[in-house]
Amino acid sequence: MKKLIIGAALATLSAAGAFAADLPMQPYKSAPVVAQVYNWTGLYIGVNGGYGWGVQDPLTLVSNRFDRNSFNTSGGMFGGTVGAQIQQGYVVLGLEGDLDWANIKGNGISNPAIAGIGQGITLNIASNISAVGTARARVGVALNNWLFYGTGGAAFVKSSANGTSIAGAPCGTLGVLPNCAASAWRPGVAAGLGVEWGFAQNWSAKLEYLYIASVGSGVSTDHLNTIRGGINYRF
Repeated sequence: MKKLIIGAALATLSAAGAFAADLPMQPYKSAPVVAQVYNWTGLYIGVNGGYGWGVQDPLTLVSNRFDRNSFNTSGGMFGGTVGAQIQQGYVVLGLEGDLDWANIKGNGISNPAIAGIGQGITLNIASNISAVGTARARVGVALNNWLFYGTGGAAFVKSSANGTSIAGAPCGTLGVLPNCAASAWRPGVAAGLGVEWGFAQNWSAKLEYLYIASVGSGVSTDHLNTIRGGINYRF
């Protein structure tokens, strides 16, 4: 009886082996490749450059006695950026600072007045923003290697004015305009929006709009709009 059982088992195994040999070979399938998720966390440094335009009252650098008299300004800017951020899910929080050399200029004819009453002097006056710095928070939403963010914080603008008398009392006249040239750092606020694209694991490019309002003498405020592009390297 045992011989019959063993023989039957051997015959079954032999038939199964022959059947398996007749089946076509199945191709080998490798494990699926999981796409790497982009990570925005880290310290970073970068460069930026762009264009600025706005409205400035250069007389407020010289004196706060006069009525508001603003001129349009425009020009280029270029500088460096440093920042740090951390990503939690889709949310990216960070701090960023930058300092840009600028050449944002404007000029015009000014008749300084107090309460609408002219002071007997006509100036050809020029203004120049030579540097712009900001220190801001950033809050963004990350969609893999795209980051959409809002930003806001403090701003510092280096402004200068230089006037030349073309009629009436000359510059330097006591009681009228004792000085026609001045330069100062003006504090202010900055706010804007931007988008950043991670084109490599540690590299990203950004496009950003910032509105800057800087405080002049008295109650005056100068306005500056900037559009900047930049490239950052993240550690």
